[in-house]
Amino acid sequence: MARELEGKVAVVTGASRGLGRAIAELFAAEGAQLALIDLKQHWVQAVADDLAAKGAKAIALAADVSDQAALRGALDEAGRQFDRIDILVNNAMWNRYDPIDEITPETFQRMTGVGMGGIVWGIQAAVPHMTDGGSIINIGSMAGRLGSPSALLYSGVKAGVDGLTRAASIELGPRRIRVNAIAPSTVATEGVKAILTPEMFADRVAKSPLGRLGEESDIAQAALWLAGERATFVTGQSLAVDGGIGHAFYR
Repeated sequence: MARELEGKVAVVTGASRGLGRAIAELFAAEGAQLALIDLKQHWVQAVADDLAAKGAKAIALAADVSDQAALRGALDEAGRQFDRIDILVNNAMWNRYDPIDEITPETFQRMTGVGMGGIVWGIQAAVPHMTDGGSIINIGSMAGRLGSPSALLYSGVKAGVDGLTRAASIELGPRRIRVNAIAPSTVATEGVKAILTPEMFADRVAKSPLGRLGEESDIAQAALWLAGERATFVTGQSLAVDGGIGHAFYR
């Protein structure tokens, strides 16, 4: 059976761990060639080496996604090495939860620079290399729709991801470039497990209609669907991959 992304070239930002790594690993298993981007090259070099050991072609590139010139340089290098880009996954995020009166200009600049700037600059730099159409996938969050205490910036940035996605889909549609977002609820990544106390973890599980938190593979599978041939008439959407938590206010 043919692999879904056979021969496609995919770029994934924030690819060294968590959702980015899970997406990169699934895309590689489905035949994609990968350009992996993160803040430090040695972070993503380890992932690229892992994928190469499994027979995939992957390159590691360092860039701060909030830096327009740096991200353009990385995407231009990916386009040069692979001759084109078919898929871009804007996954990189920097996050800190603070009460409203403790938010600093530095936190504001970093979160918006990575969480929104990284998407704008990523799209801007990737599109010239999408010479035969393409798929752009932005990683949002249900926090952009629901909100929570101490998450003013995070919720605001992720709500902005939905708006950026809709606008880009309209502008890029004539070039046969689809733009969609994925909005996960809490995903049981190593980072989340390190932050949540056992009580908080249990509470979030209890509030889920499916009785569990999301797994990295749930988000990776959604990204694969949006990237591939099964979703060629889907654009401008923000796909909730949340186990139904968005409809569970009164649980």
